[in-house]
Amino acid sequence: MATTSRLLTLLSLLQARRDWPGSVLASRLAVSDRTVRRDIERLREMGYRIETTMGPDGGYRLDAGAEMPPLLFDDDQALAIAIALRAAPALGADIGEAAVRAFATMRQVLPSRLRHRLDAVDVTMVGRPGDAPASAVSVDVLLTLAQAVRDRVTLRFDYLPRGEGEAQPRRIEPHHLVASHGRWYLLGWDLEREDWRLFSADRVRPRVPYGAPFVPRVVPGGDVDAFVSARFKGADTNEWPCRGTVLLHAPARDVLPFAGDGIVTAVDDKRCTLEAGSWSSGALVASFGRFEVAMEVVGPPELVEAFAVQAERFARAASVASAKGFGASHE
Repeated sequence: MATTSRLLTLLSLLQARRDWPGSVLASRLAVSDRTVRRDIERLREMGYRIETTMGPDGGYRLDAGAEMPPLLFDDDQALAIAIALRAAPALGADIGEAAVRAFATMRQVLPSRLRHRLDAVDVTMVGRPGDAPASAVSVDVLLTLAQAVRDRVTLRFDYLPRGEGEAQPRRIEPHHLVASHGRWYLLGWDLEREDWRLFSADRVRPRVPYGAPFVPRVVPGGDVDAFVSARFKGADTNEWPCRGTVLLHAPARDVLPFAGDGIVTAVDDKRCTLEAGSWSSGALVASFGRFEVAMEVVGPPELVEAFAVQAERFARAASVASAKGFGASHE
């Protein structure tokens, strides 16, 4: 094996795990221990910080250095990083311009076989209908929150209001950073309110220094994804507070693309049932109404009442509009 190829292989091995006995490296590279020592010195001269470990199986460890040395990735790693960089502007973090530059740099040095595969991935990030524009979050804020989560230290910050008003001081035990639909959130235990809270990261203004270390609590249910999804639904569990079923006079194939997390079941070629959930019965009725077809309530009884309430509300709105002359024909 040529020296250059051997150095690249050695570097790849050192990046794969924390500690390597020298004898194992020599065996992997099919060289002597002395050759491994010389190659380690060459890598150190190139800027890699490689520590010598002591003990009966003394070996080597690749540590972080003061400067960024050249990195080595296999084909799959390089493609994964490049694709992630291309999609980075949609993450809501204020890294769009830096991600574009990093992507261009990486693409320039990719082998042609990988560049052709990467160019075939044309990513267009489109938000869901109804999504509010994502607010860019400072990279410094994200890094500060991530560090507090990693170090398990109490975090103090000012929490900006959605509209006008004074920022509120908060003191929490930060547990997880969560990204959802281009927005970043911080999940933590609020020490003043003695409850779990979800904070929009773009409204967080961290204070330093950090507070005291803490022993992490267990998120209710033990599943961060399920817990946060439940909070988005306004519930304590990952289920909508209100659920109901209607029979829609429309084919299942026409309803499925717009059913969201609802369950569509075909009855025949022209009808289907849709079971769905929402945060209130009124909101559930409104979501069913978007299909603009004849429908029948299957259940529960509360949904029938909600349909009646909404029907009265809409009839009243139409009556007021008619009294004002809206909807009348004009010449």
